[in-house]
Amino acid sequence: MKILFAASEAVPYAASGGLADVAGSLPKAISAKGHCCSVVIPLYQAIPDELRKDMMFLGNITVDVSWRKQYCGIYTAVRDGITYFFIDNEYYFKRDGLYGFYDDCERFVFFDRAVLEMLRHVGYFPDIISCNDWQTALIPVYYNVYYKYQQGYDRIRTAFTIHNIEYQGKYGKEVLNELMGIPSYNAGLLEYDGYINMLKGAVETADKLITVSPSYAWEILDPWYAHGLDRILVTKQYKLKGILNGIDTKLYDPENDKNIPANFTAENLSGKAECRKALLSELGLSDDEQPLIGIVTRFVNHKGIDLMRQAMEQIIRSGVKFAVLGSGEKIYEDFFIEMSRRYPDRISVTTGFVPELSHRIYAGSDMFLMPSLSEPCGLTQMIAMRYGTIPIVRETGGLRDSVRDNGGENGNGFTFKTYNADDMQDAIERARRDFADKTEWTSLIRRAMSCDYSWQASAETYIETFEEMIQEQ
Repeated sequence: MKILFAASEAVPYAASGGLADVAGSLPKAISAKGHCCSVVIPLYQAIPDELRKDMMFLGNITVDVSWRKQYCGIYTAVRDGITYFFIDNEYYFKRDGLYGFYDDCERFVFFDRAVLEMLRHVGYFPDIISCNDWQTALIPVYYNVYYKYQQGYDRIRTAFTIHNIEYQGKYGKEVLNELMGIPSYNAGLLEYDGYINMLKGAVETADKLITVSPSYAWEILDPWYAHGLDRILVTKQYKLKGILNGIDTKLYDPENDKNIPANFTAENLSGKAECRKALLSELGLSDDEQPLIGIVTRFVNHKGIDLMRQAMEQIIRSGVKFAVLGSGEKIYEDFFIEMSRRYPDRISVTTGFVPELSHRIYAGSDMFLMPSLSEPCGLTQMIAMRYGTIPIVRETGGLRDSVRDNGGENGNGFTFKTYNADDMQDAIERARRDFADKTEWTSLIRRAMSCDYSWQASAETYIETFEEMIQEQ
């Protein structure tokens, strides 16, 4: 089976979030099971020179962006057994950053059309094109409108993975003709609530819709979670499936991680105590027996920061400390900074993203807080458990699918159901009480570290899904 993963980012070349981890790790896991996987992303300016030196130029083509003809260079490289393709156009991709530009719609219209045009040029026609998030949502649309019956393309099946339904690629109707070049009789594929909605186009035309956790697959049928798309998704339930993401267990490995001061395993936890002591010293927090809660997140509303704002002061006074790393909306950054000034020995805040520090927080914290309003999958709770740091989460999306409350049998964390600051505090208090029982807490750490959230199980489910798609032709 040949699978092409189309994404707007992929580690190690370009990354801004969890999508890059998925696009970099999942193809390797599927390839390890005997299938041929490749990845295509834009050739961003941000790709480091040391990675560019291994790229080979395959040629250039012309890509239609509505009435325009645009240059498209095609490069390739092989890394860890995976063939990567890179779509080059300096006008669109030679910029500081990956997204957030006034012409993002045009940039990814070009990219999506270029991916399909590239196939005939390189002579590579996959069985499956796996598209990811709104930036690649037009690939199944263009495939159905222009390519489905062309020679070489006629056996391709398209899957579309929704990593976060909040980001949909919504634009005014003028882009349909000015940028996309979609005929008016196909406008219904993309029109929704008075806008052109790129994600809606993928929902309409992809052969399979995938979400990044089983719970998120049914949550997005509810208006509370769907950001307006529930009406169309309800009609497409027959092709909707949830598959829990995995994590890179080589990158996040407490036994071999060079970013932490001491390595450890579930059998020998002495290194975790050293990591805790070193982290408290590094962050200038008081070194006592009270639990340390780690937070590594984006400071945005759906991450549950509002609950923290309501309850943080009371939680600190109850006898816990916080190690916070993240960036995002200024109102939330200012809140955390103000709290660190009020309680300098109880809360440390580092704004931005420092990968090495994130590893030390995962390894050195006792607990890890994720009170998310919504969480399509979440990776950090899985990473925290890999390092024996016990997650405290709200039961939503992938958090519900990966964390079992310690109040039941074989628990690996602490959970609460309603989006409520009092319920969050109750979960933290239960964790704090259990933390005082060192024998029970050590057992809990070992249960958490024994959980398998590698890509292996997820890869099997993806393979089964893709094989079913091929058989349905």
